[in-house]
Amino acid sequence: MDQPIRILVIDDHPLMRDGIALLLNQQPDMRVVGEAGDGAEALVQFRALRPDVILVDLQMPNMDGHEFARSVHAEDPTAKMIMLTTFRGDMHVFHAFAAGVSGYMLKDMMRKDLVNMVRDVFSGRRVLSTEIAGDVMSHLSGQRLSEREVEILRLVALGNSNKAVGKILTLGEATVKTHMRSIMSKLDANDRTHAVTIALKRGIITID
Repeated sequence: MDQPIRILVIDDHPLMRDGIALLLNQQPDMRVVGEAGDGAEALVQFRALRPDVILVDLQMPNMDGHEFARSVHAEDPTAKMIMLTTFRGDMHVFHAFAAGVSGYMLKDMMRKDLVNMVRDVFSGRRVLSTEIAGDVMSHLSGQRLSEREVEILRLVALGNSNKAVGKILTLGEATVKTHMRSIMSKLDANDRTHAVTIALKRGIITID
């Protein structure tokens, strides 16, 4: 390769950025050309630098990784991004790839796999860490929650009763109960609390 792979690193923790930069800059075919601590700052860096590969944290202030990835993909559908995260839920992965990323990696695997993933993504491949591929595959054949079910479960996760959820969404309490039975069946949950726990772990819902 005549020119090294130019990389933009985005993470709200300076020590994490420093560690990633140290690892990548040790590679003869890579060079970190920019860093950012949040999604808004990262957009400015992306537009100024036009890096070959972008490493973006999922959880960031001002603009999270999904929103950043969607913004970048809308401006440049050819942009190559890798999502770095501690979340292994299958819906986090699906949302990330839907937002336009080409790679998804757990942060605790970066020292072992990040260098190869950067090269793979730069070459045009779409890559998922083997550590979470099994989790994703295990849910591919499962039933998805409808938008209404996700909306109801999010409100339940915030502590609302079925009656309160019904008032918020202008639904009858019996209708909410029917949706909750469907939700628990699809998630194979024992009760409401278990359903919320599963949904949070898989990334079906988030609580800000």
